[in-house]
Amino acid sequence: MKFHHFFDSSRSPFLRSENINGLLFVLPLIFGFLAFQFYPFLASVFLSLTRYNLLQPARWVGIGNFVLLVKDPDFHKVLWNTVYFTTVSIPAGMIGGLFLALLVNYKLKTMTLFRTIYFLPMFTSWIAAGVVWAWLFHPSFGLVNYILWGLFRIEGPEWLVDARWAMPAIIIVSIWKNIGYNMLIFLAGLQGIPDTFYEAAELDGAGRIRRLWHITIPLLSPTTFFILIVSVIAAFQIFDVVYIMTEGGPEWSTRVIGYHVWNTGFRYMKMGYASAIAWVLFIFIFGATLIQWRIGKRWVHY
Repeated sequence: MKFHHFFDSSRSPFLRSENINGLLFVLPLIFGFLAFQFYPFLASVFLSLTRYNLLQPARWVGIGNFVLLVKDPDFHKVLWNTVYFTTVSIPAGMIGGLFLALLVNYKLKTMTLFRTIYFLPMFTSWIAAGVVWAWLFHPSFGLVNYILWGLFRIEGPEWLVDARWAMPAIIIVSIWKNIGYNMLIFLAGLQGIPDTFYEAAELDGAGRIRRLWHITIPLLSPTTFFILIVSVIAAFQIFDVVYIMTEGGPEWSTRVIGYHVWNTGFRYMKMGYASAIAWVLFIFIFGATLIQWRIGKRWVHY
């Protein structure tokens, strides 16, 4: 329906009333978008070009915040932590999700129960997961070190208080939290592959590994591409679990960009600088997504 026909008087009164009612129903959503998304978007653009601490009027500094970011060694450390978290957690989570999807892709009565169990962590909030896993990773009383020593006679590390092991602990929690979602999406992709492909390959003498490599993985490429895009966006914005488990420590070893934005803005009251960091984060997410779209044309087969 064209916009200039929206309130056309030649239309029946019923249809005109229906259009008005529809617009009234949409208005709260429009106002919500303008107030809570569009206005903060414009405000963050302005604040990123100012020096503002909530107590004094904003002072215009132009691109000064962005120049300071380039020279800031703390931001370099934060950026490296974010890249480290992203490049390790995403491949591990996707491989684990595919492995679980292959395991539960059988038409058995008990498979529904297993699928539910694997997907349950997705319903758990990051706050609750962070609190529980912080106890599990306790160096003296945690279940993780207890299992390592009890089963393998390995003395577990100090995890969240050790700069070398804090980020791996965060990555483990992230994989545990997201693997059920990846499994579900991969499972939907697997069930969309016709059985005739596998039957023909089996008649040709192809084993399970060859069928996986030459049939399953290529035909899952659109699903893999979707999970990759979503996972990268989520990984760059990780915040909750870091805030609950480590607060960016120890020694800044787990301080990622999302936490750095919050810490800079709401703890140190540098709203202008925090807005600039947030825009750099947006640029990284947009750039990573654009690169994936470009490269995806080479290996995604629809």
